Amino acid sequence: MRARFLLSATAAAITLAMLTGCTGATAGSAAQSVTPVSTAPLAELDTLEDPHSYQGGSTAVLQQSDISPVLEAPEQALPVTVTSHDLGGDIEITVTSAERVIGLDIAGSIGATIAGLGFADRLVGRDISTAFSAVADMPVVTSSAHTINAEAVLKLRPDLVITDGSIGPIDVVLQLRDAGVTVVFVDREASIDGVAELARQVAAALGATEAGELLAERVRQQIDQKVAEIAAIAPRDPEQQLRVLFLYLRGTAGVYYLFGEESGADVLIEALGARDVAGEIGWDGMKPMTDEALVAANPDLILVMSSGLESVGGIDSLVAEMPAIELTTAGQNRRFVDMADSDILGFGPRLPDVLDALARAIYAPGQ
Repeated sequence: MRARFLLSATAAAITLAMLTGCTGATAGSAAQSVTPVSTAPLAELDTLEDPHSYQGGSTAVLQQSDISPVLEAPEQALPVTVTSHDLGGDIEITVTSAERVIGLDIAGSIGATIAGLGFADRLVGRDISTAFSAVADMPVVTSSAHTINAEAVLKLRPDLVITDGSIGPIDVVLQLRDAGVTVVFVDREASIDGVAELARQVAAALGATEAGELLAERVRQQIDQKVAEIAAIAPRDPEQQLRVLFLYLRGTAGVYYLFGEESGADVLIEALGARDVAGEIGWDGMKPMTDEALVAANPDLILVMSSGLESVGGIDSLVAEMPAIELTTAGQNRRFVDMADSDILGFGPRLPDVLDALARAIYAPGQ
């Protein structure tokens, strides 16, 4: 069954992206601490004695931009018949070739998973959210609004496209099939278990089930280890844990969404040893922000995408434009943590690194 996250995210995120597009990287007029690239373990950082007391913004940055493959030359067994989880229902698809591959989803997780399996050299194009060093120079086949350009895809002559239905229009994806491209839909659930399952499904479409199991096992172990490391530096008492809210911003169009339960943000926040206050006030999915909900949630810290923060002119400009934010503890302390759009909600093989970077920005800003 397709994850509820995708059912809600496809409608909400695509609509937002089409309305507003994406802008550049981080910005902020309030004091902004960019967490540097560091290899020091979380346990060795000089963490905040009281994470509630910190004032100002911080930016979370991944320690590395590459993705280490689980195997250098994974074995493939093609042709293979797999279940494609099309939006209209499951169908059987036979993959005969996977020499030229494109992964398409709103978070860039599929392209990252293909690379994690050891098939980065098969990628011939990418969506705008797929951002790691090995694909930096590859053609982009989606717009800044996450819409697929069929001509751009077909020009690359892919024999396999793997997607999850989170970007479209869906008619364009189906047109690729009509043009002779094998298209496989996978389920991408924004959860810790979903990361491992995505590895298995993508690997199955590539005829590399062994690599899929290895990547699923590796990423699950890495996530469990990182969650344990974060738990060791985060407040143990739930009443002392940071109250965190995920806010989606696109200031150019006046778009402000709160991400609640089953949006993926809730999983991220809980893994960071914090409390998802949107969920606590009964907020589910992705909905337009209201002043009442924001004040009721009263977060200590607000997570945002870097380009979203830039689109509103930085922290001070955001607070000035949205007075309700100043009524919250996070607003009064200007306590925001931003991270690149292509990283923060990417539930793929880089999730352990995402959690690590966010934990540094939250509990040890500036280190």
